[in-house]
Amino acid sequence: MLIGSGLIDYIAGHLIYNYPKYKNPLLIISLSGNLGTLFAFKYSRFIFSQLESILHLVGFQVTITQNIPDFFYILPIGISFYTFQSMSYTIDVYKGDLKPTGNIFHFFAYLSLFPQLVAGPIVRAKTLLPQLIKMKPTTEIERWHGVKLIAFGFLKKILLADNLAPMVNTAFADVQQTHSSLYWWLAILGFAFQIYCDFSGYNDIARGLAKMMGFHFKMNFNHPYTSSSIKEFWQRWHISLSTWFRDYVYIPLGGSHKGKFRSHLNMWITMIVSGFWHGASWNFIVWGWLHALYLSIERIFKWPLVLQKSDLKWVATFIVMVQVLIAWVFFRAQTFTDAWSIIINMLSFNTNLDFKITPDLRNGFYFMILAVAVEYVFYRIKIKNIIKNTTLLKVTDVFLIALMISITLFLRGKGHEFIYFQF
Repeated sequence: MLIGSGLIDYIAGHLIYNYPKYKNPLLIISLSGNLGTLFAFKYSRFIFSQLESILHLVGFQVTITQNIPDFFYILPIGISFYTFQSMSYTIDVYKGDLKPTGNIFHFFAYLSLFPQLVAGPIVRAKTLLPQLIKMKPTTEIERWHGVKLIAFGFLKKILLADNLAPMVNTAFADVQQTHSSLYWWLAILGFAFQIYCDFSGYNDIARGLAKMMGFHFKMNFNHPYTSSSIKEFWQRWHISLSTWFRDYVYIPLGGSHKGKFRSHLNMWITMIVSGFWHGASWNFIVWGWLHALYLSIERIFKWPLVLQKSDLKWVATFIVMVQVLIAWVFFRAQTFTDAWSIIINMLSFNTNLDFKITPDLRNGFYFMILAVAVEYVFYRIKIKNIIKNTTLLKVTDVFLIALMISITLFLRGKGHEFIYFQF
């Protein structure tokens, strides 16, 4: 799948560059190949099942989904990531922002570089291809920074995310177990930090491995839960994906240059497509729809700016966190019905405490506190601002990384697959 997708775009890039008169049909062929593959393997079952349901409503009894070959029910690992990387190469050549590479091995190294292949970050060709032209020996500082990124990535993944997983999985396995508002706010807060630590942990590991090999990937997460607006949240969360949709969907649609209505419409289309990218489910579409709604409200009323100017930035951060948590319910719940039931429980402010405090819930609560501390407190502490002696700073640095690795090993949770592998 990766070789097929890559060959389409590698050849299309050269043809677009050498035969600009035909660049429009060539781009269409390239996009059709990539999006067609993505549709077949990721969305065909969902779309045909929806079509089946509509036809049943109007009296046509058809069975489309049963005729789809079983082969298309297998989701190739990493398809959503490498497809977007491959498409961005062709689009950049089409726009004149990139000259196609003449080295097919460089192209496929860009497309299939193992650290970020299956779950990002989504790397642009104009960022990575120049790094492949001439391999530079890595420095001691680069390798050490790589080790630190990997160690911190594993801490977030197997210490925090994997210890939060049992609490979250237990809650969402049976949404009728309790109607307590407190329980569901804790459960969705646990998921918010689970998915953040899981996904940003993977990206830290990927960036660390790349750095040890001499490659540099841009930061993909920048403490998103400290945001004081939804716009800022998307500037800090999964940055490589949000900027991809901005550059290749929102701006080509017209961005904010065709009037206020079109600006809102373009943003809604972008966010809903972003939600659908995550999975073939109405829940993901609603998740994208909610974030579009939040962004529209921000643009119209500019409430975050009002709070920020009044020295109430912490209130804005709290409101944004509540908005993000409500949207996360649809991202995590198995069905729309489950998600709606959880939302009702959260917003009813039911003081009922009829849930059992199980070991999973208790442990999850402890690790959630640690995750909150990592996000809101620890990242602000700069050791180099406290210790001025260079030798002592190096020793302290090594000690802290060794301590981090030891804590991660001895308090690690039961292994869980990276959440974003499913996308």
